[in-house]
Amino acid sequence: MNEEKTNEIEELTEIEELVPEEDENAEQRVLWEENPCVKGWLLSFEAHSMPWVLLDKKLNLVWRNKAHESLYPDFKPGDNFIAYFYKHLGETEIGRIYRSLRSKEQGFCYQGRLEYKTVERAKIIANITLSPLFLDPEGKTDPVGFACHFDDVTYEIQNILRQTFRSLLEASKLKDNDTGNHIERVNAYSALVAEFLFKNRSFPQIDQDFINDIGFLAAMHDVGKIGTPDDILNKKGPLEPWEWDIMKEHTKNGAFLLSTYPNPMAKEIALSHHEKWDGTGYPYGLAEEMIPLSARIVALADVYDALRSKRSYKESMGHEATMAIVEKGIGSHFDPRIGKAALQLSKEFKDIYARLADP
Repeated sequence: MNEEKTNEIEELTEIEELVPEEDENAEQRVLWEENPCVKGWLLSFEAHSMPWVLLDKKLNLVWRNKAHESLYPDFKPGDNFIAYFYKHLGETEIGRIYRSLRSKEQGFCYQGRLEYKTVERAKIIANITLSPLFLDPEGKTDPVGFACHFDDVTYEIQNILRQTFRSLLEASKLKDNDTGNHIERVNAYSALVAEFLFKNRSFPQIDQDFINDIGFLAAMHDVGKIGTPDDILNKKGPLEPWEWDIMKEHTKNGAFLLSTYPNPMAKEIALSHHEKWDGTGYPYGLAEEMIPLSARIVALADVYDALRSKRSYKESMGHEATMAIVEKGIGSHFDPRIGKAALQLSKEFKDIYARLADP
């Protein structure tokens, strides 16, 4: 075994020292409850609008302010920082935390980024800074604990990504004269179905992030039509077979445009929203679970809205007649669980179409 690998194993083994023994907990509590320095630290951080926590030398949570309670409500006093965030940090980053907090040369400090999520809560992205706390004002002894600042950058990062998506989406809307509020409605239907499936625990991969993402990214399903010739895209009347073949390419074009985007759901939806449960869809004839879940949901949302909407080549269809077609397509066009969910949400589909009706 090479020296680098041996050192890595030793470091990961030493990380276990951060997890406190029961006997040490009582000793730490006395220090934090009786030492006057603690009151000063609490006064410094209590009124902060930014999330702060105080950790003892074993990285157990001693205290946190209200801003942190809102950000991580289930991280309770007494919980260990490493144990709580273990699966979100990973062993490599935990090793870096350990080395940084034990290094006098690095000022016993650590800076990094933490992405935390649960099934019930959407992802939180925070830049974190761990700084040492000393009883000795000159800092000549080892730290007795650490102050940890959480800078929540979730909104900023997600907003940057969404602005990029919006730019591409606006370009596609200029290309397609028949779009109207179609994409907003498809977003709403898709989020509605995903939320229903989540509440019923129909698919383990659906969590709060999935719901939030599909409620925005479903709109990207036809972005590949940017590459479709105008005379085909806006033709009044049925397409010729060769024109239909060109139209179908919008799925692959969309996947290509979205292939470098960090959220893979956008590409999945663009590529596979015309696939069918029985394998008769396009572009690849995927069937059943081979079709990404996000695309299976958007497929139904897109069909419902397309049938309801008036186009240059067709009249609109009523809600009841559209839902009858959806029901008929369960098990052939649509995933049975998704199709049945849509039927149970029939009134909500109708309300969304009315609320976001084209001008």
